Amino acid sequence: MKICCACKTRFASDGWRCTSCGFTPPEINGYPALAEKLANSNEGFHPEYFGQLAALETGNFWFQSRNDLILLLIKKHTSNLHAFLEIGCGTGFVLSGIASAYPSAKLTGAEIFSAGLSYAAQRLPAAQFLQMDARDIPFDAHFDAIGAFDVLEHIEEDEAVLKQMYQALKPGGVTILTVPQHPALWSAQDEMACHVRRYTAKELIDKASRAGFDVVDSGSFVSLLLPLMWLSRKLGNTRNDGQHDPMAELQIGTVMNYFLRTIMSAEIFLTRLSVRFPAGGSLFIVARKRT
Repeated sequence: MKICCACKTRFASDGWRCTSCGFTPPEINGYPALAEKLANSNEGFHPEYFGQLAALETGNFWFQSRNDLILLLIKKHTSNLHAFLEIGCGTGFVLSGIASAYPSAKLTGAEIFSAGLSYAAQRLPAAQFLQMDARDIPFDAHFDAIGAFDVLEHIEEDEAVLKQMYQALKPGGVTILTVPQHPALWSAQDEMACHVRRYTAKELIDKASRAGFDVVDSGSFVSLLLPLMWLSRKLGNTRNDGQHDPMAELQIGTVMNYFLRTIMSAEIFLTRLSVRFPAGGSLFIVARKRT
């Protein structure tokens, strides 16, 4: 079911015209704008980075490895993936991986910044894309699974987002989350990336539980590279020239990228064998809506 942005009536329709009050959301560049006033905001992210991300993601060890983890978790915790929503879909790199693994699934990508949607649509012409605020998700019991991958850390009201995700899931559906972990790793990288927090495992699990979820899986990611990440962040914190580039960690040479990808592939292999690392640069959880 969809929820009208104007009168909050629940209705079943392929389009966005409310069957009760007749309200139809405006469009921005051909996409329904469900939070039009925020479409060109730069709060929580710098939209000008979308172009750089689109160029970097396909060949970068971090994005490739995170996609491997996401697909592993979807396969492990969903029996039939018919309808999937990604919150903060960015340039569509994650959705493109899911589309390859689940070609019959109906995929929806939501992004608060309209600038990212054109990149995502180029990758996935068959998917549905929406300009949307994650704090107000206009769906009720609609999706089998919802993902938010390195998104919650940008939003002050993260618990409101989790409650909205719970509402939008079908009973028994799952949400899969990845976030940066360990407040002690806070650095200029986080500030330039517009993060408002780094999580502890307890904090995220507690927040998901308060939203109504049962957390069924959790663990750390980027664990084998944690010492290298810690050193990089600490050295980065010593810079005082005000020229920190949030993309610098992703712009690495071919040899180093291959080396890091190999290490992350070993970590993914161990995760597939149900090894759960206690510490890592990132944290993942899988949480299920109660039936």
